[in-house]
Amino acid sequence: MVKKRSKKKTGTTRKAAPRKTAKRKTAGRRKSKARRSAAKPSRFARLFRLALLVFGAALGLLVPWTIYLDHEVRSEFEGRKWDLPSRVYARPLEFFSGLALTPEMLRVELAAAGYKESASPNRPGQFSANGGRFEIYKRAFRFPEGEEPEQRLAVSISGGRVASISTRGGQSLALARLDPAEIASIYPLLREDRTLVRLEDVPPLLVTGLQAVEDRNFKHHHGVDPRGIARAMMANLKAGQAVQGGSTLTQQLVKNYFLNSERTLVRKVNEALMAVILEWRYDKSAILEAYINEVFLGQQGATAIHGFARASRFYFDQPLDRLEAGEIALLIGMVKGPSYYNPRRHPERARQRRDAVLAMMAETGILTEAQANEAASRSLGVVDAPSAFGQKYAAFIQLVRRQLAREFAEDDLKTEGLRIFTTLAPSEQTAAQDAVSQGLRSLAQAGLPASLEGAMVVADVSSGEVRAVVGGRNPGSGGFNRALDARRQVGSVIKPLVYLLALEHQGEYSLVTKIDDEPITLRQPNGQEWSPSNYDETSHGEVTLLEALINSYNQATVRLGLEVGVTQLLHRIEQLGVDADIMPVPSVFLGAAELTPMQVAQLYQPLAAEGYAVPLRAVIAVETPGGESLTRYPLRLMPQDRRDAIAVLNYALTRVVSDGTARALPGLIGGQEGVAGKTGTTNDRRDSWFVGYTRNRLAVAWVGEDDNSPAGVTGSNAAMRLWARLFSRIPVEPVETRMPDGAYWGWVDGETGALSDKQCNGAVQMPFVAGSEPAYQSSCLAAMTNTDKEDDDRSFWKKWFGKKN
Repeated sequence: MVKKRSKKKTGTTRKAAPRKTAKRKTAGRRKSKARRSAAKPSRFARLFRLALLVFGAALGLLVPWTIYLDHEVRSEFEGRKWDLPSRVYARPLEFFSGLALTPEMLRVELAAAGYKESASPNRPGQFSANGGRFEIYKRAFRFPEGEEPEQRLAVSISGGRVASISTRGGQSLALARLDPAEIASIYPLLREDRTLVRLEDVPPLLVTGLQAVEDRNFKHHHGVDPRGIARAMMANLKAGQAVQGGSTLTQQLVKNYFLNSERTLVRKVNEALMAVILEWRYDKSAILEAYINEVFLGQQGATAIHGFARASRFYFDQPLDRLEAGEIALLIGMVKGPSYYNPRRHPERARQRRDAVLAMMAETGILTEAQANEAASRSLGVVDAPSAFGQKYAAFIQLVRRQLAREFAEDDLKTEGLRIFTTLAPSEQTAAQDAVSQGLRSLAQAGLPASLEGAMVVADVSSGEVRAVVGGRNPGSGGFNRALDARRQVGSVIKPLVYLLALEHQGEYSLVTKIDDEPITLRQPNGQEWSPSNYDETSHGEVTLLEALINSYNQATVRLGLEVGVTQLLHRIEQLGVDADIMPVPSVFLGAAELTPMQVAQLYQPLAAEGYAVPLRAVIAVETPGGESLTRYPLRLMPQDRRDAIAVLNYALTRVVSDGTARALPGLIGGQEGVAGKTGTTNDRRDSWFVGYTRNRLAVAWVGEDDNSPAGVTGSNAAMRLWARLFSRIPVEPVETRMPDGAYWGWVDGETGALSDKQCNGAVQMPFVAGSEPAYQSSCLAAMTNTDKEDDDRSFWKKWFGKKN
């Protein structure tokens, strides 16, 4: 049994040895695995190392990229210079007692300047009207002469004239003027329209309301607002659509200022980085001011409307600081989508957005609930078409630009934000445009070609200030400006200058001088013969100069022209301010000279102004946006040498209207008298002209075909009709018929032209240049004259001529 135990023990011992070896092998394997594990990185370590590598690479790229973006932000933001369009203003309407003005004209002036009619004007830019009495709350405005404050005016009009001007309190005023209408802008190449405004001049409600709606954490974030992003995500998820954005005002500014509109991750990263840089570099007020001036808020044709100040004019025709709560709310609401919430195209959608903004204002305490509800109850207040936009006065603006081009570079006009003060009168421009477009339609209905075109120029007589320019039947379309560029033969409108030259030949010619109206044949430089005929194909024998002029006799005019000389006529045209290339041939006496309507107006201005010539002008002053004067265009008066002869000619031109080729005119303008004028018709009835003037207005009208084909028109059946349409709408002040020094009224026999007396039968009163009176007496006067020698020493004209009462 001992052996068995011993054997068992021995056997047990032998079996134990392999177990120890296995343990040693296992331990070895574990140690080897541990060593391998220690030698090979874990997955987490690999990912961590990869992250470190990516982070390092990103940091290596981000730092220089951030430095680059910082440079871009600083150079662009600090050096930012918006291209500002020049603003063009009409002449300010000046009220004084006796001013020729109708209630209808005043309404046009107020509408052009953006005034709104209200039962009780309680804010600048409003007016009320009751017949001829107007209450006007005029706006403050910085004129070239200085700033004028807002003021309440009471203006009374009676009989086509201003009867009185006073303050609302009843204090009588000798003079008052409205702020001028903004009639146009001269845009930069990018076609961006904006009006810069300082943050301190922005209504506080706009500043706080903008933050309440677009970026409530604006004062506290550093360019990017994580809480705002999270809040927007929650709102969008809750609504099931994008109802709120997470971009801060700074990010929106960066997007508009520096970046394009593409939606990529890189652009979003750049936007965030640049927003942070912008906040780091600049204070909140600078960022907010830039945003207010930069944000896109609408489109007018090809022109983008940027900034709240310009949008205020575009939608409400009011300055920004005069907007009410509802109007401010609408503009703030449109930031989200100017096209989608366009109040002119989608008024109901815009109203809902405005009301939502008002609710947010009430929610944040900017407005009380009562104020918000009151603002929401009002209409949008958007004007149909702001006066300062579009091509309403395109022809006149072309004239303005041509005058400015003499002194200003085109780039300056488009980028420097200049303030340009012009001479345009909105009421007269509107009346002239209607006269041309409606007049041409009326001529077509009367049987003349429907393709006829027309043009008109209206100017102030004494100052030469151009009040209206119409370049064609469609004045709002721009294009070819016939008033400035259509050079057409002028026909008989040149004839008065021939008679003026004769009257200036002191002692030789008077209106009663006889001249032959008989056939005449002249040899032209090319060897051909020229035999002018009268319009009625009849020669009238011996006629007076007055008869020849008022009836526009061609043969008599050519004979008179040959006596005064064609070179003298061309020289006189140049003296009157017109530089034109005209051949010195006898046919010039009948209007074989190509001039534009503007040039014709310049020819007649010294005649209408009783011998005081001034260059026609459309610009009065130009200044910088800050009010610094750059240039003025003062009145340049050039007295003519022979004002006596001009005064006599003026009388003759009033007779053209009362008894001559324009005798139908008084009936077309309501029986008004005292108008001077001259009709003009060219060969084959291609062109119709009429030049007419009153004491204070000169207007030239032209009608014809653009291709210069025969049109069947005459001076009296076309152009005069357009002229009459204009002057039937504006007050007519009779031409002055007093004679200046060197000219006198006297009595002559109506049949013989001999000196007479007012007590003699058939005697008529006639003006004469001193020394040109007839040398013979009528039988009646001879019987009345004392033939004593004591009278022989006195000049005959001193005895018989005296000034007309």
